Amino acid sequence: MTESAVTPPRFSWLTSLATHFANVAPGRWLALMLLALHAAVVFDADAAVTRAFLLAHYGLFLLWQPLVRSEARIEPRLALPVFAMAALLVLVDSTWVIALWLAILAGLVGSVATSQNERCHKWTYLLALAYLLALLMAWVLPQSLGDTSLTTGVLQAGVRYGLPLLPLVILFMPVTRQRSSASSTLDFIYGLMLSLLIMVMALGVFAVVAVAKVDYAWALVQTLLGLAGLLLVLSWLWNPRAGFSGLGQVTSRYLLSVGLPFEGWAQRLATLAERERDPESFVRDALSDLHELTWIRGGHWQAARGEGRFGEPAEHSESYAFHGLSLTWHSSRPLTPALALHVRLLSQLLGYFYAAKVREQTLREQAYSQAIHDTGARLTHDVKNILQSMKTLLAAADTSTPEDSDRLLALMKRQLPQLAARLSQTVDKLKQPAEMDVAQIAAKKWWAALQTRYEHDDVQFFSDAIDDTPLPQDLFDSVVDNLLTNALRKRQNEPGVAVEVRLALQPLVSLKVTDSGSAAPEHVARNLFMSPVASDSGLGVGLYQAARQAARSGYRLELPDNQPGRVTFRLQATESSQTAVGTLAP
Repeated sequence: MTESAVTPPRFSWLTSLATHFANVAPGRWLALMLLALHAAVVFDADAAVTRAFLLAHYGLFLLWQPLVRSEARIEPRLALPVFAMAALLVLVDSTWVIALWLAILAGLVGSVATSQNERCHKWTYLLALAYLLALLMAWVLPQSLGDTSLTTGVLQAGVRYGLPLLPLVILFMPVTRQRSSASSTLDFIYGLMLSLLIMVMALGVFAVVAVAKVDYAWALVQTLLGLAGLLLVLSWLWNPRAGFSGLGQVTSRYLLSVGLPFEGWAQRLATLAERERDPESFVRDALSDLHELTWIRGGHWQAARGEGRFGEPAEHSESYAFHGLSLTWHSSRPLTPALALHVRLLSQLLGYFYAAKVREQTLREQAYSQAIHDTGARLTHDVKNILQSMKTLLAAADTSTPEDSDRLLALMKRQLPQLAARLSQTVDKLKQPAEMDVAQIAAKKWWAALQTRYEHDDVQFFSDAIDDTPLPQDLFDSVVDNLLTNALRKRQNEPGVAVEVRLALQPLVSLKVTDSGSAAPEHVARNLFMSPVASDSGLGVGLYQAARQAARSGYRLELPDNQPGRVTFRLQATESSQTAVGTLAP
């Protein structure tokens, strides 16, 4: 069933009338409102007629007013001031009441004029503002002061019959209806300042007339000149050229801080954020520093891993939540909109700092987990290399004959102490991972131990002049064991693969491991040292960890040659690390 079917026929005209009124542009209501006001104020008529025009004027004002949307429902507590103002305007026969009403109307019209973007709409409200000011200064104020010299003769005819041309121009201007959101836009501060300025002007004229005993015209000129000079000085003080920071910045700073030295508190908050690492402790210390907020008695905060209270409980409270931090502020009296906005700003700032501390703690935990992962990966490969050496010794023992007992015993005496020492170093790394890559060893000693360790694996060793240049023992042992293990593993599928190791100390320390096996696939070679790579040959994770270890020690692990029959890995020192290395004492 449609809405028209359930609507009684006798009320259908009310619906159509309401729809018609809703489609009328606000400028039309404004013009009719001004014409009704003009008829009530300017033309001498009976009191009943004047009150009827004032009542019509106020009704038209309600249709035009930009404070409340036309479709909004007014509560009784808000309707009471509306009826009180209507009663004051209609029942009290006083020109000062009319002057006060004109000042309020001028403030509303002026505030709406500042929010208009289209030229025709702006001109509509500027003409209305000009009409209200002209009616106030040329008719209402002289009658309020008892000066009838301006309300006679040509000026009287001009006010009565010429001034209504402004509302008539507004009435017939080709304006379009604005959207409700645009028509309700209002600059309250501008309107309040304009209304107060008009009231000051009216009271100034009254004061000049009462004190100087001059006529109204001269008093109006003096008052306008005085206001012009005052506004000129204030405009200069608001944003001066040099020296003083200006009333604008002082006012903005006060509105921002609401009496609190906000900059000092923000600076202390930043200092506390640099000193305190725990998020909950940071929030607790920051809230305990808010003792200068005299309008805040205390409050309560709650986060994911803690909560607490500060100050004393009070009757009224405001709650905000930002970035996982919930704050409840207690005050002795309800917070004004400005104070509520300020408390929201403080809560948001604390929430941002708290979120930053949480992210910082999360990054620390991730870095710790990553360090544990790296240490475990490196130790795993060290143990794997030691296990590979032990398997080689066991294979040699299994294949030996009684005639080889002396040679096998000599091999065990050489290899087992080295394996025990390497296993002991691995256990020490597990106990103290922070001291990894610290131990240095002479190049001559390390090179001799390496040749002894792989003397039964058919590996060729080449070197230039070897001296006592210090080498990072853990780095070179880990890298060479990974490279040789991977190269020797190729012999399982490719018999006859030749493996050679070359060490050079000049001009830069360089260790090369070359084999004559197949080349690494392109996608493996491209990401070999950048991320773990899944590979059937075992390449990937070990070399990725070795490359990261080399970078931390000032070396670079790379694959300069990758072609079938010649695959070369190189561990080379960077120039900056080479200059910092000294020669070990003999």
